[in-house]
Amino acid sequence: MKFEKLSENKIRITLSIQDLAEKEIDFHVFMSNSIESQDILLDMLEQAKKETGFDPENYNLKIEALAMADTSFVFTITKEVPDEKTKLSKKKFTIKRKSLNPSSTQAVYLFSTFDDYCSFLCFIQESKLLDDIAHIADSILLYQYNGKYYLLMNGIHSEVVNKLRFYTGITEFAKYVTNSKVYVSKLSECGNLIMKHNALEIGLKHFC
Repeated sequence: MKFEKLSENKIRITLSIQDLAEKEIDFHVFMSNSIESQDILLDMLEQAKKETGFDPENYNLKIEALAMADTSFVFTITKEVPDEKTKLSKKKFTIKRKSLNPSSTQAVYLFSTFDDYCSFLCFIQESKLLDDIAHIADSILLYQYNGKYYLLMNGIHSEVVNKLRFYTGITEFAKYVTNSKVYVSKLSECGNLIMKHNALEIGLKHFC
C-alpha cells in the first residue's frame, strides 16, 4: 500500500490485489458499496494519517476511486474545507468497524431485473471475457427469489487473469450481497434455481 501527500488537503492511496490478500480483505466486499467496504476505507484513512499526517477530522471528504489495468486501485481523497460557521457545527470524525469474513471463495450478487442480468452477459461478450467465465468459479448458479435475480458463485478461483475487469464490470449491473453460507442456504431452500453449472455460459448461449 502506497501513500502520497499531494497537498495539505489531498492525498493519493494506491492499493494492489496483493495488499488485499495480505490483509485478508474479501475482494467482493472491497468492490461493493457496503458498510464493510466503507470500514476498510476508514482503516486506510487512519493509516494515511500516521504515514502522511493527513487528518480527516471535522472535514467532508471527496473520494475518487479508479481501478487500473495493472490490477491496482487508486484513491484520491480531498478534504473539502468548510467555512468557520460550518466547521464549528460539525461532529467529530468517528470510526466504526465490523468484523470481516476473509473468505473469498463464495459470493452472491443481486440483479434487480433479468434485463440487468442480460446486460451483464452482453458486457462479458463485448469485453472478451468469454474464456475467463469458464474458469472463474467451480459453479455459477442463477436463482430467482422475491422477484429478484441472484448470481451465486461457488469455489471462486483467485488466479484468473482478468478477474479485476470481471468484478469491476459486474458492479455496474448488480449489487454485491454477501458471502454468508447462511444466506446461500436460504437461496437454495427458498429460491427458484433457473440456471445451474455455469449460468454465465448458459445465459450467453440463450440470451445475448
